[in-house]
Amino acid sequence: MNIYADESQGLFHLQSKDTSYIIQLVEGYPAHVYWGARLRHDDSLAGALELRERASFSPTPLPQKPALSLDALPQEYPQYGTSDFRRPAYQVQLADGTRISELQYAGYVITPGKPALDGLPAVYAENEAEALTLELTLKDDYAGLTVRLLYTVFADHQAITRSVRFEHNGDAPLRLEQALSASVDFADSAYDTMHLSGAWARERHVQRHPLNPGAALSLESRRGSSSHQVNPFLALLRPGADEDQGDVYGFSLVYSGSFSATAEVEQFGQTRVSIGINPFDFSWLLEPGQSFQTPEAVLVYSSEGIGGMSRTYHRLYRTRLCRGVHRDQARPILVNNWEATYFDFDADKIATIAKAAGPLGIELFVLDDGWFGRRDKDNSSLGDWFEDRRKLPEGLADLAGRVNKEGVQFGLWVEPEMVSPDSELYRKHPDWCLHAEGRRRTEGRNQLILDLSRPEVCDYLYETLSTVFSSAPIRYIKWDMNRNMTEIASVKAAPERQKETAHRYMLGLYNLLERLTSRFPDILFESCSGGGGRFDPGMLFYMPQTWTSDNTDAVERLAIQYGTSIVYPASSMGAHVSDVPNHQVDRITSLATRGDVAMSGNFGYELDLTKFTEAEKDLAARQIAQYKEIRTLVQQGDMYRLLSPFEGSGETAWMFVSEDKTEAFVAYFRVLARPNPPISRLTLKGLNPEVDYVIETGAAGSNEHVHGGAEASAAAGGDSSAPFQTAFGGTPLGGDRLMRMGLVVSDLRGDYASCTYRLRVVQR
Repeated sequence: MNIYADESQGLFHLQSKDTSYIIQLVEGYPAHVYWGARLRHDDSLAGALELRERASFSPTPLPQKPALSLDALPQEYPQYGTSDFRRPAYQVQLADGTRISELQYAGYVITPGKPALDGLPAVYAENEAEALTLELTLKDDYAGLTVRLLYTVFADHQAITRSVRFEHNGDAPLRLEQALSASVDFADSAYDTMHLSGAWARERHVQRHPLNPGAALSLESRRGSSSHQVNPFLALLRPGADEDQGDVYGFSLVYSGSFSATAEVEQFGQTRVSIGINPFDFSWLLEPGQSFQTPEAVLVYSSEGIGGMSRTYHRLYRTRLCRGVHRDQARPILVNNWEATYFDFDADKIATIAKAAGPLGIELFVLDDGWFGRRDKDNSSLGDWFEDRRKLPEGLADLAGRVNKEGVQFGLWVEPEMVSPDSELYRKHPDWCLHAEGRRRTEGRNQLILDLSRPEVCDYLYETLSTVFSSAPIRYIKWDMNRNMTEIASVKAAPERQKETAHRYMLGLYNLLERLTSRFPDILFESCSGGGGRFDPGMLFYMPQTWTSDNTDAVERLAIQYGTSIVYPASSMGAHVSDVPNHQVDRITSLATRGDVAMSGNFGYELDLTKFTEAEKDLAARQIAQYKEIRTLVQQGDMYRLLSPFEGSGETAWMFVSEDKTEAFVAYFRVLARPNPPISRLTLKGLNPEVDYVIETGAAGSNEHVHGGAEASAAAGGDSSAPFQTAFGGTPLGGDRLMRMGLVVSDLRGDYASCTYRLRVVQR
């Protein structure tokens, strides 16, 4: 990790772990020279940027420098209106109505560590030795505008973070019409693009397409959230890059609201990638003396393919984005009552599920929607955060005590950002929701959105939720958000500031979360938005895990969890075993396969445990015991994807390897059986080729091929209570053999089959 700065040559060379990022000043314009594998620093780097004189349709800002055209110069933070016709990184409107700006270099500062961003989530450094930050200062003296470009490099992560701070020092107001977090100009367009798209119940499916010259890829959310539809992530890949090799460049935005990410190929074959707050329906008025901070973009380069990029994001987000006491702790195995009861429950029903949970080894019970107000279905009571004494006659404290007596902790569902028109809160404060006067108030799921741009609304939520969280021994909160924004307006905002509302909402939400998570540090918070509708780095800063999707079908979850892992670690993914036929797609899969899929995240159940047969109880107990043995490995290990559900084979596989490579957990899934199949081998990754591993099969695996599984295990001579059983006759196998010859996985029978393996280094 280092940052070399040579103003005499106008050169700034940022060295992260195995990565270099180089900026060159060209007549006061910061130009992008290089981003890729780490380079030695020497004087020759100052001559790396080559300029060419272009045709008259590419104007030159300096007539005496015909080779300098902003329309062709690879720039660090391009501007609008002064001869660069490509997509700008920012745009302003001055008091006289003009929209021209020209930033020029004015100085730099290098500081140890990484400064926090005012009011925004961001990656952090725990001490000054972990990171270095470069601040480039640019100025437009005519506008009275100072722009500070912030770059941080890390000693132990192959990542660079970027953000921008705007400061207005002029005499008249200035309006930001666009303020992106990062822009990078690549020298050519020989790339594929990768992004994650979908919809409710099929989030974050992997999309990969060639980047065609003359075309642009534009990804965006205009929904007021990062959305189910498109994740705030974009990557460029060399066409030959795959999971294990090739150059990959990732862009991930630490933000939970509407965003934009684009890749544009221009006339000279360069590719401009930019990411930040969506400029659609956005502006920000800066009065003299005011500033604006953009969200942070996290840029990752990998020469080891998509997998290398993913593991960098995983380590960085797991250890330097997530915070608090739960960051490094094993996450509890839970049962949630939602699909077991929906709104139809009372305290006795909840207590019976908790009583069934304790003997299985489940550690946490989560009471979902329906415990408050008069919430018998989804058309009322959001905002009325007090117990429904019809269902809970003795209140939350008594119910939590009954759950605790079963040896199980207690958790609770809330949806604080919403309000039901049929609620006491709405009748008292009908103007507290986002709405435009004179327009209808569009409902989604029978609810409106509280205006979190207003401090008094956030203060009310803080006090009300603090009362609830203090009323019982609550150890977990599931924070839901079940609709997107419409009528984005605030009655408290001045007309000229209405387009600030969506971003001010996010700032209000982040502030509220900061206050609550600081006051209740021992509560494990999990975010949710109709499942995965707000699965983004911004939320992970406050809540270290997210409910991955409302779709709990094991087969659908293969694609959802695989796609999510492109950016996000397994420790951030909530993954539950639910009932069959599945409530989203009506598919029937074995309890064993459902368990194997859910073990690749934060494991839990979402069904009525009191309806389990004895065989199902036995299998669930073994699943729980198995997960307790491997959960630190899954939640803290390095993930290697082996087979993709998006490549048409009907097979999916992944594995988790400890940092010291002494143990691993492997999961293999096959959707449909094939008649008379060829021998199929699963080659592993990430192991130490110089050592031998003993291999055990998961005793809960669906290769037993019964719904419960205990009978088949006993018939095979195994200990049905053991979470793992010795495989391959106990013969150790070399790491090199496992990564080149693999394991035979063609002996599974039936559709929707799975098997798991645990590998441990042979102790000599």
